[in-house]
Amino acid sequence: MHKFLFIVLFPMILLSQNFERSLNKEIWKFNQESKDYWFPATVPGTIHTDLLANKLIKNPFYGANEKHLQWIENEDWNYKTSFVVSKSELKNKNIDLQLDGLDTYATVFLNEKPILEANNMFRSWKISVKNHLVVGENHLVIKFKSAVQEGKNQAKKLSYTLPGDEKVFTRKAQYQYGWDWGPRFVTAGIWKNVKLHFWNDAKIENVKFEQKELNKDEAKINFEFTLKVQKKGKYQIYLGAKPYDFQLKKGINIVEIPIQIKNPILWWCNGLGVPHQYVFQFKLQSNEKILDNKTLKIGLRTIELIQEKDKVGTSFYFKLNGIPVFMKGANYIPDDSFMTRVSDSIYKVRVKDAVDANMNMLRVWGGGIYADDAFYEECDKNGILVWQDFMFACAMYPGDEAFLENVKQEVIDNVNRLQNHPSVAIWCGNNENDEGWKNWGWQKQYNYSKADSTKIWNDYEKVFHQLIPKTLDSLLPKNKNIYWPSSPSIGWGRKESLTQGDSHYWGVWWGKEPFEIYEKKVGRFMSEYGFQGMPNLDTWKKVISKDYLNLTSDSFKNHQKHPTGYETINEYMERDYVVPKDLEDYIYVSQLLQADGMKTAIEAHRRAKPYCMGTLYWQFNDCWPVTSWSSVDYFGNWKAFHYQVKRSYENLLISVQEEKDSYKIFIVNDDLKTISGYLKIQNIDFKGNLLLEKSLKIEVKPNSSEVYFTLSKKEISEINFKKSLLKIEFNSVEKSASTAFYFAKPKDLELTKPTISIKKLDDLTIEITSDVLAKNVYLSTTENTHFSANYFDVLPNQVYRITLSKPSEDVKIISLFDTLN
Repeated sequence: MHKFLFIVLFPMILLSQNFERSLNKEIWKFNQESKDYWFPATVPGTIHTDLLANKLIKNPFYGANEKHLQWIENEDWNYKTSFVVSKSELKNKNIDLQLDGLDTYATVFLNEKPILEANNMFRSWKISVKNHLVVGENHLVIKFKSAVQEGKNQAKKLSYTLPGDEKVFTRKAQYQYGWDWGPRFVTAGIWKNVKLHFWNDAKIENVKFEQKELNKDEAKINFEFTLKVQKKGKYQIYLGAKPYDFQLKKGINIVEIPIQIKNPILWWCNGLGVPHQYVFQFKLQSNEKILDNKTLKIGLRTIELIQEKDKVGTSFYFKLNGIPVFMKGANYIPDDSFMTRVSDSIYKVRVKDAVDANMNMLRVWGGGIYADDAFYEECDKNGILVWQDFMFACAMYPGDEAFLENVKQEVIDNVNRLQNHPSVAIWCGNNENDEGWKNWGWQKQYNYSKADSTKIWNDYEKVFHQLIPKTLDSLLPKNKNIYWPSSPSIGWGRKESLTQGDSHYWGVWWGKEPFEIYEKKVGRFMSEYGFQGMPNLDTWKKVISKDYLNLTSDSFKNHQKHPTGYETINEYMERDYVVPKDLEDYIYVSQLLQADGMKTAIEAHRRAKPYCMGTLYWQFNDCWPVTSWSSVDYFGNWKAFHYQVKRSYENLLISVQEEKDSYKIFIVNDDLKTISGYLKIQNIDFKGNLLLEKSLKIEVKPNSSEVYFTLSKKEISEINFKKSLLKIEFNSVEKSASTAFYFAKPKDLELTKPTISIKKLDDLTIEITSDVLAKNVYLSTTENTHFSANYFDVLPNQVYRITLSKPSEDVKIISLFDTLN
């Protein structure tokens, strides 16, 4: 874990004259339009969580309850509260009502007067309400129309059907309409904070910075302030004790303050250095009175997307502070179907899951939401770079003027909110819209005329090739403005997808190709690929009753959203494993299957460095308990896949590639320095007997992937491949790495029953040993303990030290052998 370093350049400031007042904790109520009774509501919240809290519906995630709750999306819902404004509060010259998130089509009434029509879940709304408020009790009502019905009404206005159906007309989280890993819960409600902002002469609307120059000796920075001024005159912005004077006019003013930092400390991603941040504190002042203040954390770094022609195609990689960096990460989706249940602490844990698995990048996928500030703050602190999609996915969208203006304001709101985060590396227009249009047969499916197709594609270009990049140009300096119109740039069925741009490879899973194809289908930057694995039995027990815990029950099937998901898992399992009959064993083996397949992919991508310079698997997490492509389940439990990711994303990796006549032993080094040490290759049988040994001194080059030894198949032609393995170790003063390579598929290994011993060293440390090979050792407890390693192989006569997240007396242990009978 990093030792975080913050430098506060200026002393803490006094409270400002301007102030905010939250309305979240007022007494809120909700009702269904046309119904008389009002029920208690929570803000922030959603209609589904409010109905659940009032016991008006059953748990949406339990069993097949989802099917019985679809009526909610077709109804209109109302929220209301009352709040008291004092005489002294009303004396403020300006009072704004700020609504950080309304989901989605909403009319806001204050004291029975309409003051706002909202139509975008992703926007923040601010209205001057000074003239609408009264001393004493004030009444706020927000009426939400059904997003589904509104979307369908807008769809009827077109003479053709857009791929994506009614959801594409509504600026709302697209995954809520159902996905092949998520349920359909189309929410409504006040999903972010509601507050009153009181101010008088002036306030700070926004602060952003531009990095004018950065080298080892000096950083030159411009801070740009957007100030809203009620009373023209002389004002000061203080940086510490130093005032900067400005003569401001009434209305919006934009002013700049340049500074220099000597010997700047750079911000680095996880694995390469400290993600250092500077903390700046500003105060706006007039006539010796503090009016407003802002705190801004920034990281000094350069980020570049390098696309250069080469003999194969065009490169696609990121340079951080001038260094080419191989990106290791995952695709991040919303952590819940009901986002108001995702607290700052959940964001913190999720980013820690990424750091602990040696990631340095997460892709915020375009079918979800722009995450809360807490997510990006954790990424900043932990050195996790962010590939930020705009919220469009797997569909085509309208291009009328009203839609375009709505999208423009959405981009402005979110880019202004996020642009100061050092973690944000790239802005991407959408997920798979371009690929869908060119490769998924939509034109034939929807029977478009030539005029229809031309109109739909022109609308696509309006949004993703014109409006979004032009808006980014107006908001961002060049060094923050890396834009990529669509991920992937070319569909996986086309040869060019592996020679340029980023690639989503789905030949495995969707195409039913074997895992081994991953070693051939390596692109320049692999931004999606994946395979499903089931969550642990404890997760299933929380959402399915004991009587329905089987693969054929409606409840179980409802928690698998891919139409042929279980059939696909079983088909692949039959290829590589002995298929267990017991459900718990089946779940365990499904996780091993997923982990093995993804290990094959990840290590093929890393071995191909620098041709391939990024691997972001699908998907990191879940929005509900489900069988999916995730490595971490809804409740935060690591699957076997996530433990494998931790191993496969180590900065120093040993990986074996089988060729026709040999086994090539690669060492991938993401560190920026040469490592000298000894490479030892042993062929041992499953009882630990040494059959062959090679040892050599090597120097592992920095930021590289190279073959350091080639083992001829002739040298080991006499061994029993079903009873032996390669044990490979690299040891140096600085660090070490090891791996075990098997010659046969798991179903063909001739395993014997291991005697596995657990030795307790202290309350949080155990040691594991075995007399013979114990394959895929899985540790569990009834107390939901997290282990530092799991689903690992215990080689004979080796000691494996494991740390526990909390003391546990009932550690249960199984291995692959236990599933064979």
